[in-house]
Amino acid sequence: MAGDRPGWLATLQVYTDRRVVAILFLGFSSGMPLLLTFSTLSIWLAEEGISKTAIGLFALVGMPYSLKFIWAPLIDRLRLPLLTRWLGRRRGWAILTQLALMIGIIGLGSNDPANGAWAMAAWALFVTFASASQDVVIDAYRVEILEERQYGAGAAMIVAGYRLGMLASGAGALYLAEAASWFWVYAAMAGLMAVGILTILLNPEPDGGTDGAAAGSRVDPVRWLYEAVAEPFAEFLRRGGWRTALLILLFVVFYKFGDSLAGIMANPFYVEIGFSKTEIASVSKLFGLGATLVGGFLGGLLVARRGIMQSLLWCGLLQMFSNLMFAVQAIVGHDISMLAVTIAVENVAGGMGTAAFVAYLSSLCNVAYTATQYALFSSLMALARTALSAPGGLLAENTSWVSFFLVTTVAALPGLALLWWLIRRGIVPKSDMGPRTP
Repeated sequence: MAGDRPGWLATLQVYTDRRVVAILFLGFSSGMPLLLTFSTLSIWLAEEGISKTAIGLFALVGMPYSLKFIWAPLIDRLRLPLLTRWLGRRRGWAILTQLALMIGIIGLGSNDPANGAWAMAAWALFVTFASASQDVVIDAYRVEILEERQYGAGAAMIVAGYRLGMLASGAGALYLAEAASWFWVYAAMAGLMAVGILTILLNPEPDGGTDGAAAGSRVDPVRWLYEAVAEPFAEFLRRGGWRTALLILLFVVFYKFGDSLAGIMANPFYVEIGFSKTEIASVSKLFGLGATLVGGFLGGLLVARRGIMQSLLWCGLLQMFSNLMFAVQAIVGHDISMLAVTIAVENVAGGMGTAAFVAYLSSLCNVAYTATQYALFSSLMALARTALSAPGGLLAENTSWVSFFLVTTVAALPGLALLWWLIRRGIVPKSDMGPRTP
């Protein structure tokens, strides 16, 4: 019924909910540590005369981000002494990981790269492990504290907060480094983790967040291990059978494949057709960040208005169309105005698609195993995207840029076909079963 459908103005109110606003600050806390062990750290190392080979090897400290699903079951099920009783399961783990990050970031900043590279690498690994663990907790907290109709807005907020956190630890840290030593830069970044701590303390524990074995009770370790590790995967397979589960996982792999294949060669493309580093930074990075944030906001709004599956379909088509803009850019060549149009279309479409996709991944999780299941889906998406996109350079080397971006457009079709199959079979989130605006 038309009267049952909220208008667009009413839909906008999804962003004013306190829980959705809290996700923005948790996104900031999640994105803040990343560059402190990557690009910001690499600049510090380069200033100290560390070899390029050694700097490249520091990238290995980022492995916990791809392997977080391994210890996610512990975060899902393990009770923490005192913290679980005081704050609950999710908030207790969040505070623990955030305090660990504060300690790790200060420890990292206390080192001298020229005299203690191994110690610095150990601290950097500690920071990425704590950061990946915080991501597991925050993803679970976001899924559990929001209603399903808010998943799109929550996805937009987590992406926006994450980008702002990266901006603080990237550009913000570099500006600060011009006036202070690297120790004080990293100490200031550690202080910014208070944003996440305060957000957790000022917001409630999700329903059911204090469940688990009672403190002091005897636990069967075999049963506990099965429930923590095997049951989350078994539960997902039981929902619609293994064939349906397989098709859902294939959709998770392929939905953003075309977008990822184009994105992996975007910077080499800009350089080859004549854009300077300054032009790329100004348009692709700064302007592109704004376009991504706008896209995420629109994607969250679309999910709240039209539902997750329709939003995935429309955003997927927009993502596919955005790859054609790169082909047009290849024909036009070095034209800064055309680059602005290309980046605007690409980043708005990508931001919308990411918001809808994160909302979908959230809807797949059973709240009894949120951390484990979401870590699995997000790790699968990241690993598959990296592996499948790796041949993109070889493809670009053996074709023209126009042909390459046409191929990336076609590469979006398998994900859209799987999405269409899921919609036709009625395999949709519960929130999509109600009336929606046509």
